[in-house]
Amino acid sequence: MSLGTFLVQLLNSVQYGLLLFLVASGLTLIFGIMGVINIAHGAFYMIGAYLAWSLAGQLGSFWLALPLGIALSVILGLALEWLLINKLYDRDHLYQVLLTYGLILVFEELRAILWGNDVHGVPIPEQLKASIPLTENLSYPVYRLFISGVCLAVAGLMYWVIQKTRLGMIVRAGASNRDMVQSLGIDIGFVYRVVFAVGVALAAFAGMIAAPVSSVFPGMGGQVLIICFVVVVIGGVGSVKGALVAALLIGLIDTFGKVIELDIAGFNVLPELSGMSVYLLMAAVLLWRPQGIFGARP
Repeated sequence: MSLGTFLVQLLNSVQYGLLLFLVASGLTLIFGIMGVINIAHGAFYMIGAYLAWSLAGQLGSFWLALPLGIALSVILGLALEWLLINKLYDRDHLYQVLLTYGLILVFEELRAILWGNDVHGVPIPEQLKASIPLTENLSYPVYRLFISGVCLAVAGLMYWVIQKTRLGMIVRAGASNRDMVQSLGIDIGFVYRVVFAVGVALAAFAGMIAAPVSSVFPGMGGQVLIICFVVVVIGGVGSVKGALVAALLIGLIDTFGKVIELDIAGFNVLPELSGMSVYLLMAAVLLWRPQGIFGARP
């Protein structure tokens, strides 16, 4: 592998890992702080991608579609928590799984009614269509660098809010002892509603910014959901820092596993094993630290 190819694949792995983090961070907030197993999280990613395609086509601008799509996803998250999710906090996890699986079916049907079953593409904004030359023959798209930069900015903002603000202190306290926070006069139900809405918005935002570099198609959320749960398990439930580290590790292993050649009996076996390697990493981490890399010890 040449140096130029290595640099391109390294940038691809970082961009993929950061995008995974953006989706998984919302999942780890909902799962770790609220204790809700939300298997509909991938559907929110799909909704974001379809919103980007639909709104960009109607408004004629991807940049106008982004804030409007985020606002709609926040409203969706607030409505779902108010109508359905808040009834699950004291229920067994089985009820959470059944309800959120039902949401997947509902959103898939609504997607088919509103947008159909065709595959769509979202044009890259004109300002970001350029590429940065790395070698004489290789270049890297500016839009992919934009995705990485946005994800890093969101990660920094989340760290600041959770660790340095009063809202973050309330959220962390509510995750530790909800009843105690409630007894102090804080409306923990409203805090949980905001947390759920933020988690939905993060997944939808990831779908929106990923839409120009991937197709928008039915069922796309299911592919993201499984790998996001792997990110949460490896990083540690409720740990945003763990989700970032785990997502970057998965991005590196998955991307380089598809391009590095390892011939055994005349066959290149690594591309076939690259998908399995992610789960092998999860198994190794769980054997070493059952609570995840940055998860709290029981």
